[in-house]
Amino acid sequence: MSTKNWIEFPRVEGETSRQAHADLPEGTYEREIGRDGFFGPATHIYHKHPPTGWIKFEGPLRPRAFDAVPIAEDGGPAKAKRLLHNASCQIAIFAATQAMPQLVRDADGDLLLFVHQGAGDLFCDFGHMPYRDGDYILLPRGTMWRLEPSERTVMLEIEATSGSYKLPERGILGPHAIFDPAALDTPKLDDSFRAQRDGEWQVIVKRRNQISTITYPFNPLDAVGWKGNLTALKLNWRDIRPVMSHRYHIPPSVHSTFVADRFVVCTFVPRPIESDPGALKVPFYHSNDDYDEVIFYHRGEFFSRDNIHPGMVTWHPNGFTHGPHPKAFAAGAKAAKTMTDEVAVMVDARDPLDFAPAAEATEVKTYAESWMTK
Repeated sequence: MSTKNWIEFPRVEGETSRQAHADLPEGTYEREIGRDGFFGPATHIYHKHPPTGWIKFEGPLRPRAFDAVPIAEDGGPAKAKRLLHNASCQIAIFAATQAMPQLVRDADGDLLLFVHQGAGDLFCDFGHMPYRDGDYILLPRGTMWRLEPSERTVMLEIEATSGSYKLPERGILGPHAIFDPAALDTPKLDDSFRAQRDGEWQVIVKRRNQISTITYPFNPLDAVGWKGNLTALKLNWRDIRPVMSHRYHIPPSVHSTFVADRFVVCTFVPRPIESDPGALKVPFYHSNDDYDEVIFYHRGEFFSRDNIHPGMVTWHPNGFTHGPHPKAFAAGAKAAKTMTDEVAVMVDARDPLDFAPAAEATEVKTYAESWMTK
């Protein structure tokens, strides 16, 4: 049986715009109700009042924000602090100031690292790769690896638990859109790799969230060659060229960078803001009730939020309408900016996420109130 056999028969009722996200009826606010992320059937409802114009938010369901960087503990991935998690995705953060004396291996799923701060060198089964701020580093499940920071490093860690990362379908955009696959860097068996310390090494293995230690009388990163189409890789956000439309605010799913079985990872990078007078200049209000939305703010000023600084995380569980803050919406209506300048990592999870105690410790308790007009 097809899982895509939605009941679809588009209708128009009352006052609407001819095109979604553009030329809204005077004095209205558009809200999108969608299924299956932004890929399923959707309806646009035109309201008299902002759909986020609540005056009180009570109960366990609410938008949440917290500061992730202060949570990061030195000691590398062995000291990673879990922030949000479900059965298919674990989001954590860690810091490293010194060369890791041990190797680590994640047996639970592919691992995606995002370098928020710092620089240094990564060594793994496939060789050596230098890293810098803004790098994504993708490590296939079971890869042995370690870091040698040259600057204090803070990394966001996103595990595809029991799953794998793949590249998104680009469709009619073609295979070289967003980023050219040739921009994906891979490790080298270079002089730095060959110069690693030999002698006894330990490998810290995580399996089913439990830790085991394997000790070798030699350095197991001792490859003299390899061939195949499975390897670690690196992509910097500066190599991403976002899809744009000057007449239409496109949904965030078009900014997908990596896709896993039950979630996607998107990257927001600087781009021109829509220039058409009737087009929305900020994200549209939406009731996307199939996904939890998590955004990690790397740098810049995020154009649809207020009082958010780099290193913070917002988490919007499914179940309520969300969208731009009032000041951001007003600025967009005035076309006050022509470019965005933010860089952010978004995780859209198909299954509800749980909030870890470490994240709750730095939560901004008044975040839900930030949509209220003063």
